[in-house]
Amino acid sequence: MYQGFADVYDRLMSDVNYEAWADFYLQMMKAFGIREGKLCECACGTGNLTIPFHRRGFHVTGVDISQEMLWIAAQKARAAGVAIPFVRQDMRELRLHRPMDAVLATCDGVNYLETGEDLKRFFQSANGALRPGGGLFFDVSTPWKMEHLLGNRTLCEDMDDVAYMWHNHFDKKQRTVDMHLTIFVRQEGEIYKRIEEEQRQWGHNADELVDLLHQTGFDRVMVFGNAKMEQPGPEEQRWHIAAIKRQIAPEQEGARTYG
Repeated sequence: MYQGFADVYDRLMSDVNYEAWADFYLQMMKAFGIREGKLCECACGTGNLTIPFHRRGFHVTGVDISQEMLWIAAQKARAAGVAIPFVRQDMRELRLHRPMDAVLATCDGVNYLETGEDLKRFFQSANGALRPGGGLFFDVSTPWKMEHLLGNRTLCEDMDDVAYMWHNHFDKKQRTVDMHLTIFVRQEGEIYKRIEEEQRQWGHNADELVDLLHQTGFDRVMVFGNAKMEQPGPEEQRWHIAAIKRQIAPEQEGARTYG
């Protein structure tokens, strides 16, 4: 995933306001009492949010499964004059040296987890990486967005140095979007490099996510709308979800329930 076009990823995402995205995550973390400390960003990609989190005072570790994306992230951090460790790991199997105050999965990272078991493994892994009272914060594109905005559509754009054709196929029964991207990157003169990329995202159900978070040791689970600390609407494009690691182990809680 992303290996075919890591070099042009930032060019294709140049219209995203990562600073505003980082500010919202900071607002969300502060609302749950996390204002500073150690932060692990899963599925960090080329570091577009990792570096802003560092600048906002966190000791950040970036984790991604793509070595190519991590290499670009490390080059960008070096150019920005910041020291951030970038580590190749599957976010379902985090192995961190110190307990984190926050674990984040940004920019649709959780949409690439296929099954309930994959989600559960990630939530368990994040819980194990957090200190008691630490927080897991992540966002997902909603099933509504996948059906109505991505859907069965073809998107095209022709820029000076990059052109792409993006074909989507939506499967309503599975709540999946299969994405096929054909990208042309200008090399020299009229010579272009062609890149083919295949991806699949899953549209997870909010109630299922909340239930799995409770099962894996989290309390105070809340679902917010896109970049707002409010309950999401029926046509929300993105959910932001926050959960706090339970202070007391489930086996010590007896019949206590969580809401």
